[in-house]
Amino acid sequence: MSKNNSSKSINEQEANNKIAALASLDEAKLSWFHIKAILISGCGFFTDAYDIFIINLVMPMIGYVYFSDGDHKNHVPNLTDGLTKGAASWGTLVGQLLFGVLGDKMGRKKNYAIVMIILIVSTIGCSLAGPSKVGWGICTMIAIWRFFLGVGIGGDYPMSAVITSEFATVNRRGFMISSVFAMQGVGILCASVLTVVLLLIFKSSINNNVDNLDTVWRICIAMGAVPSIFTLYYRITFPETPRYAMDVQGDIDAGIKSAKAAMKSNNKKNKPEENFEIEEAIANRAIEKPKIAGQVATSSWKGFKEHFGQWRYGKVLLGCALSWFLLDLAFYGLNLNQSIVLEAIGYGDNNAENQTAYDSIWNKSIGNLIIAAIGTVPGYWVAVLLIEKIGRKPIQLTGFAVIGICLAVIAIWFHKIINYSKTLFFVIYIICQFFFNFGPNMTTFVIPSEVFPTRFRTTAHGISAASGKLGAIIAAHTFSVIKDIGGKPGSNNFIQGLFGILAFMMFLGFIVSTFLPETKGKTLEELAGEETAPSMEQLNPNGSNDSIEEEDINNIIIRRD
Repeated sequence: MSKNNSSKSINEQEANNKIAALASLDEAKLSWFHIKAILISGCGFFTDAYDIFIINLVMPMIGYVYFSDGDHKNHVPNLTDGLTKGAASWGTLVGQLLFGVLGDKMGRKKNYAIVMIILIVSTIGCSLAGPSKVGWGICTMIAIWRFFLGVGIGGDYPMSAVITSEFATVNRRGFMISSVFAMQGVGILCASVLTVVLLLIFKSSINNNVDNLDTVWRICIAMGAVPSIFTLYYRITFPETPRYAMDVQGDIDAGIKSAKAAMKSNNKKNKPEENFEIEEAIANRAIEKPKIAGQVATSSWKGFKEHFGQWRYGKVLLGCALSWFLLDLAFYGLNLNQSIVLEAIGYGDNNAENQTAYDSIWNKSIGNLIIAAIGTVPGYWVAVLLIEKIGRKPIQLTGFAVIGICLAVIAIWFHKIINYSKTLFFVIYIICQFFFNFGPNMTTFVIPSEVFPTRFRTTAHGISAASGKLGAIIAAHTFSVIKDIGGKPGSNNFIQGLFGILAFMMFLGFIVSTFLPETKGKTLEELAGEETAPSMEQLNPNGSNDSIEEEDINNIIIRRD
């Protein structure tokens, strides 16, 4: 069967087989295959978050080892520090756009493994980086590796989200995708825990010779690759998604095989009521023949423009991209004030000059561990538990509203709050962190993997994610300057105005989120506007009135051309 025509039709029996396969897949029980899919994709996001976060703890160590001269006083210069940390963000933006397009052009399976290989190689390369004798210093070498690391991280966004989405059952799709994304919280927490453990192990060595921190930071970075190494084999052997195989490649046989692989992993026979749900799902599609079941369309720039040029589809892409962009502006803008939060809980840098290298880095690690454990991780997993009950859109709207109110409070009373109680600022900060993750930080990842057609799904997800990363880059490179407008560096002279701007952006995020549909309980074809269902005559061309059970997918004959 030819696969790569830009547009073609499939025959009646193939269309019927495709409908039965997708209906059975949508209504299947949660199986070991689904759990495995979550773990394989989740390990990638563990590494993503771990690598992005660990650099905040590594850079102070590098300062003590490589910038211990009198001019730098154990601190990496601000510009160098910013460029080293920011290199991954630029790489992430490139990776999101690049692999978003490649995921629709080449398929999910190939790129799923490629991004993981890039992640592993770049992480190890970063851990082994060293300065050249003449020319490039240690931070330049780390920045180069972190750019390529970012490309892998960026590519993992559309690939992991869409693969999980296209294999998921309708009623558990949000749970599965959000579980993958929630592994970011685990990665952030583990980065802090591992750093604390390594500091305890190397405590006496560091106190005797601060250069032993050179070993600690390299281990910290290298450990991020361990989960990815263990899951690489499974990514390489993971099947192509049924929807991509059938909708884009036109390979119905491969799609059915893939669907069978997902459903055979559960060896238990369905209960009668579960079979009835599957029969009902197919019957609900048995009104008229779906357009998408009878034809195949590959991804093309012309088709992309024609599709999203229609407002009913274009507004969804716009809503996904703008909400992610506005979210990341505020997310990274708020993090500029993390030093205040650390000081509030007794782990700040206000007495750094009188601390040993060990004590300074220990304080940063413990402080970040507390913030991750209290604010970051709980938000992720509350979202996982409630996303199928509440829905994606209500969670996103609530998150934007609560964060907007909190930022408005800070904008109006920033100095009063700080002067009255830094603990109060800490509480507001933790509330924001919770509702970022039990809110738009989670749903801006989930929704774009559900609302677009198969042929454009990774491209549109990549565009949405890249929009968010652009917001993060703007925040990282401009907000530290904007907050000091009208005053000296570090004065926070315009901090209230900056928080006011961020609060306004959260309310804008609330508005653009109304462009998005609620995806809970709907099939991917329905959300993409491509599903009208076949008649029972078309499902049963021989005129049989027998009901269709889940086992029917395993009885579909795969042709041998």
